[in-house]
Amino acid sequence: MNKKLKGYTQNSLRERVAGADPYQLIQMLMAGALDNLNYAKGAIERKDLEKKGQYISKASNIIESLRASLNPEVGGDVADNLEQLYLYMLDLLADASRNNDIEKTSEVHTLLSQIKSSWDAIPVSARQEAEAQSMHFSAVGA
Repeated sequence: MNKKLKGYTQNSLRERVAGADPYQLIQMLMAGALDNLNYAKGAIERKDLEKKGQYISKASNIIESLRASLNPEVGGDVADNLEQLYLYMLDLLADASRNNDIEKTSEVHTLLSQIKSSWDAIPVSARQEAEAQSMHFSAVGA
């Protein structure tokens, strides 16, 4: 990627992140992880082990960030279940990286795609209600 295009892409991403609400940030993180999983699969097919490692590492870091952002006090059982699912995905990616296993990478992609589809389907009104509830919970706990 040439320097001008790379600079434009980075600035565009910064602008999208700066104007995003928490739900949009999660959507962007999930999309980024899915992109990196696709790139990792391609790198495994090409036997480009260095790139495979980079892409799996990026996807793993994003999934770990998603896991760390969970709030079990607000999310209850859903947050607990997602945490277990994210940990499972991280284990799969570690195995995929060690064994150059496209199928495990694909399994993580499928799981994360399902989570993202559900996340994308949350109505704006429910997002606003959850955000208000979360702020109220934070204020009460402070």
